[in-house]
Amino acid sequence: MSAYQTILYTTDQGVATITINRPERRNAVTQAVLGELLNAFNQADNDETVRAIILTGAGKDFCSGQDLSAFSGISSSEQVRRAVIDHYKPLIMRMVTLPKPIIGAINGAAAGAGASIALACDLRVMADNASIMQAFINIGLVPDAGSSWFLVRLVGYSRALEIAIEGERIAAQRCLELGLTNRVAAADQLVSEAQSWAQRLAQRPTLAIGLTKQAMQQATERTLDAIIELEAELQGQTIISADHKEGVKAFMEKRKPVFQGK
Repeated sequence: MSAYQTILYTTDQGVATITINRPERRNAVTQAVLGELLNAFNQADNDETVRAIILTGAGKDFCSGQDLSAFSGISSSEQVRRAVIDHYKPLIMRMVTLPKPIIGAINGAAAGAGASIALACDLRVMADNASIMQAFINIGLVPDAGSSWFLVRLVGYSRALEIAIEGERIAAQRCLELGLTNRVAAADQLVSEAQSWAQRLAQRPTLAIGLTKQAMQQATERTLDAIIELEAELQGQTIISADHKEGVKAFMEKRKPVFQGK
């Protein structure tokens, strides 16, 4: 794969770190950024040595949203519709369906589409000076790139609507209270906190994590009866896995299991 131009991609101790690398533009996204992020997540998925992923931004911000100058040629309703479907949707769907945990390390602002990308991560740790902002309404737009789906599931309808139509900056501590982030860390410890968390997850049974992710995502949309059926199906996949066998063996031998992610 050719070298990335708008992102950075590194791996260490079972963790892939993907960094949006346009700090001069506050990591605002272009079609190139979206395409390279999609490729990077595919690369992480296809690499058996990668068992957890961190997504973050270079410089002071996570992602300030869509780079309006890069999309200045898009004017008609159909062009806008196609831009969202052709460029944002593949990335968000890849993140949601990727069978490995994604931790968003949110530094600085995650605004507009940047907030959507942050919310598409499975887990989030925010710097204490970071924020999430549904900025769409402030320029007469509606949330896109999945923000409506994520917000309602994270905070409920009324709170999600309030966040979307007020368009206010939500500080990290308030995000923690609302359930928009899992953790808050001191800004100078954000990277180490995310890396430590990701490395712990990389030692967990990766197959079971991916299938648990699948079950949780469907739990809000399907009936209890359907979810029990799905859980049974997924359990059938994990019961024959090497990690399950290792987990049982380690339990019987009263030792810490050594999972291989298979």
